[in-house]
Amino acid sequence: MIFLKDCFRQFLSAALVILGAAVFSFAFGVQEKKQSRDSIPANKRNARPEQSAPVPASESVGSDVRYSYEFTQPQFIIRHIVVEHDGNGRGKITFEKLGDDSSIVEPIELSTAALARITGLWQALKFLDSETNYQTEQQFPHMGTMRLRMEQGTRKRVAEFNWTHNASAAALVNEYRRISDQAILVFDISVARENQPLNAPKLMELMESLLKRGGLSDSNQLIPLLEEITTDEHLPLIARNHAKRLLKQIVK
Repeated sequence: MIFLKDCFRQFLSAALVILGAAVFSFAFGVQEKKQSRDSIPANKRNARPEQSAPVPASESVGSDVRYSYEFTQPQFIIRHIVVEHDGNGRGKITFEKLGDDSSIVEPIELSTAALARITGLWQALKFLDSETNYQTEQQFPHMGTMRLRMEQGTRKRVAEFNWTHNASAAALVNEYRRISDQAILVFDISVARENQPLNAPKLMELMESLLKRGGLSDSNQLIPLLEEITTDEHLPLIARNHAKRLLKQIVK
């Protein structure tokens, strides 16, 4: 019994020592924080942590890259096409029609899906790091000459061919052909709405043909235009009804 009492006293003494040390540490920590806070000027106490400035949209990733596609065939209805854009898909298309002396320049903005496909193909080619000749041994100049160009900083490269067996190069050219066909179609429709409304039915037929064979870069970009056409009373009723049918095909 005496032994248990002695143990209890020793345990109680140890507990009191530990409790005292804890109280002392807490009090010391509070005092230290107070002194540290008091050493900070009043005008700085509520200042928020510094944050890095946001990167302007104009300096987004890929803004220093320039891509270009050029097509030339003097005998074709559209005899010359140049598509230029940056890494964000913004740029312009310049084209010349057979019999016209002047060039037409229109702004373009690639859809997210189209841009992803195109940049993926440029990367697959490792264009700036490669010296691959995409031209096959066979020559088909009557099909037109194509030029791919890429610039990034001080680096640039141009590749020219009229026919290729390189799958990525062929796919890239095909993507730019879709971009060109869609942009030129939109331009022709705008001209028809302003000055040549009787051409609208044929243009709706052309749009349907391109849509069916996957000849458009991104048909969803045409939805606002088709919605406007359905209510444009300057255009023939047949064109407006055709636009409604095309909308149903795209939005399904």
